[in-house]
Amino acid sequence: MSVVKKAAKSAAVIMILTLVSKVLGFLRDMLTASKFGSGWETDTYFVALTASMMITEIVGRAINTTVIPIFSEIEVKKGKEEKIKFTNNLINILFILSLLAMMIAWFLSPLIIKLMAQGFHGEQFNLAVRLNRIGLPIMALLSTASVFSGFLESSQSFSAPASRGVFLNFIYIIFLIFFSQRYKIEGLMAAGTLAAFSEILIQIPASKKIGYKYAFCFDLKDKYIKEVLSLTVPVIIGSAVNSINTIIDRTIASCLADGSISSLNYASKIQGFILNIFAVTVTTVIFPMLSNKKSNDDMDSLKEVIEYGINLIIILILPASIGLIIFAEPIVGTFFKRGAFDNIAVHMTSQALIFYSLGLLGASLTTMISSIYYSIHDTKTPMINGIFAVCLNIVLNLILVKFMAHRGLALATSISDIFVCILLIKGMGKKIHNFSIKNNMPCFLKSLISSALMGILVYIIYYSTIGLMKGKLMELLLLVLTAFVGIIVYIILCCKFNIKEVKIIAEKVKNRK
Repeated sequence: MSVVKKAAKSAAVIMILTLVSKVLGFLRDMLTASKFGSGWETDTYFVALTASMMITEIVGRAINTTVIPIFSEIEVKKGKEEKIKFTNNLINILFILSLLAMMIAWFLSPLIIKLMAQGFHGEQFNLAVRLNRIGLPIMALLSTASVFSGFLESSQSFSAPASRGVFLNFIYIIFLIFFSQRYKIEGLMAAGTLAAFSEILIQIPASKKIGYKYAFCFDLKDKYIKEVLSLTVPVIIGSAVNSINTIIDRTIASCLADGSISSLNYASKIQGFILNIFAVTVTTVIFPMLSNKKSNDDMDSLKEVIEYGINLIIILILPASIGLIIFAEPIVGTFFKRGAFDNIAVHMTSQALIFYSLGLLGASLTTMISSIYYSIHDTKTPMINGIFAVCLNIVLNLILVKFMAHRGLALATSISDIFVCILLIKGMGKKIHNFSIKNNMPCFLKSLISSALMGILVYIIYYSTIGLMKGKLMELLLLVLTAFVGIIVYIILCCKFNIKEVKIIAEKVKNRK
């Protein structure tokens, strides 16, 4: 029970910080558009930023994913001092490798830009090369920040890692408000480098609080370093496979009606917002717990944490999915309908969002279940299943696009997400003795019934009164109030159905009043 309460508290903190980060990110994008517009300079900036960040982000995520189980294992078997020594060794090795990569990328920048933007010539090409070189230090900074995140999260300290995005966006916003006119687009890229550095600074005090102290150490023969490399490669491939999936969808969409690519892009951003707020947050909290239980060979507690994590994903994502399906058009209209984004664009995007939402639970559980595999040092199984999912997605794309246009591409993604989720669940029975997804079925059925009843109620409330609302502000107010009513009704129904995770959270909130 204490594990459940601790996880719930940590998840709430991360959700709040993630939400703040997303809001600040949205403000940053608005200010960037306001200060620099949407011309050749911003096109150049985004290409250069992608060149600097794409591989770095994939590698950073892979490092953060793979080091947490290793940190837990070292602390259990060899103690905290060895864990700190390994942290310093990993930071130093990654920093030196990043410096070597930066030197190579500096000389290859013209070639990199040519490959990524063949249409850039003259001053635009030269600017892209300059911006790319300015952003190269981000490689070393983000790899170091990822190690600190893994160190903290393995000790179940989540606030500082979750604050990374808040401080990153805050630095961008300060630059855009006060310095953008003077330092122009080159300054924006330099601000990105400073923002990446802030991701390290924000985590150092929290790391020191739990005993971290820097000391130079460089040992390539360390067995745990070799283990990190062996585990990281499949995760990098898996992340690259997901990117390929997106590229294939966009390529096929480019042959459809105008606006198809944009509709898929905007719809996936809304779906991704829900995925990050709920599924990634829960996974971030549960993952170190799983790694710790595995390192202590406490398999009973490991299965208990897995059951709790899966139940929590189900409880959060099922009502969110139904909400997205019911309110797809008003949500898209609220976020994007302005200027050139007309009623046709709203309709196309909302249709894509509906079909993406059908696979939201599958995508969310895949995120959670992949972390279970990572916690037992198995990074190959998620990679292999991810490759199967991409193959299925391609086949379904080619079939469904003929009948459903861009909606078929969204549906194909959802089906492949559900498919890979089922494969991962089936495989867990072989990896973890006596594990069975049947233990989660009561929670699934109760949550599904609660979500369906909630969905019927909010549908009636919203669509029977929307015609009485006049003006965008009133429509937005109705949407927010209806969603609030839906949340309250869903919580009450879950408590009536005796879903223990919801009851624990509800009692915790009640006791604080």
